Amino acid sequence: MRSAIPGLGLVLAAALLVAGCATKGGDTDLSAALPTSVPPGTKLSISVNTTRVALEASGQSNTLPFTVSDWPVVQAGPDVIQAFRGGALDVATNAGIPPIHAHATGVDAKIVGVKVRSTPLYQLATAPNSAINSLSDLRGKRIGFSPGQAQGVVVLRTLQAAGLSVSDVKLVELNSPQFLTALQGKQIDVAPLAEPQLTLYLAQYGEQGARGVKTPAVDALTILWAPTAVLQDSGKLAAITEFVKIWARTDIWAWEHPDQWLDAYYVKDQKVTPDSARRILSTVEKPYYPAKWDDAIKWEQETIDLVTRSGYFGSSFDAAQLFDRRFEQLASDAVPAQYRTKESQ
Repeated sequence: MRSAIPGLGLVLAAALLVAGCATKGGDTDLSAALPTSVPPGTKLSISVNTTRVALEASGQSNTLPFTVSDWPVVQAGPDVIQAFRGGALDVATNAGIPPIHAHATGVDAKIVGVKVRSTPLYQLATAPNSAINSLSDLRGKRIGFSPGQAQGVVVLRTLQAAGLSVSDVKLVELNSPQFLTALQGKQIDVAPLAEPQLTLYLAQYGEQGARGVKTPAVDALTILWAPTAVLQDSGKLAAITEFVKIWARTDIWAWEHPDQWLDAYYVKDQKVTPDSARRILSTVEKPYYPAKWDDAIKWEQETIDLVTRSGYFGSSFDAAQLFDRRFEQLASDAVPAQYRTKESQ
């Protein structure tokens, strides 16, 4: 059963106001070799907050071979898709599900970077005074569900692991930024939250019985993606080629400089306490950037089949369509060898 609470769309509205950066037409195609240098004056609008913070914290903000016109914080997959549609954003990071959602809604975009994880990122946060203590308590409960975001896939995979179907629960369709308000108001019983949002929520409502329930569902992919129209602009293509490398390298910098990252990102940017930041950081998985995307494409295909079988996003399709394999080795080649193989984790 599904129900819905209307979305606010504030981030989307703001993004579309700056649609003047749209790429109207391209001078290259998706079969062209990747450029080796960035033309002077090239600009990108980038929604990758962790990279912005890492560049600032490491003192590398002024070393980019292109200009960042802005760093909008457009995180939810549906909002990123609408910003892509309006030409307000050139490149963003998300989980694996937003490109599937984009494909289903006619937004042509490609994955240009892949990072893989093997441990759960989310827990199921419960409403205050909830009686939910384990996955077996989910039957009949109202679950915050965003079908176009990673959280939606986590819910579907969690139900699968618990031996439940979507008809055994009540899926309340929300955009993920609405989860906190819905939990606080007891409009839903449970919703998937990742760090640091989980810690911030439990710090406020833990004494009222809110808790985090672990799920085995793994959200395996963190991806970097861009509209096809942007990739058909030779200047922006060159800048994104360089940004893929920067994206991976700054992630490694954060991993190798935990004290600086803890202070810059978790404490100053995300507003969690130093003690909470240390606990969160201890759960972060070592970065892994695969040299080949075969396993990532396989996982994406499984996700496509899961969401379409559950009644979302139409019919299944070939996951390989979502990836621009010209970029396949860029992130991997940009980082030291120990971050390129699963065996190193």
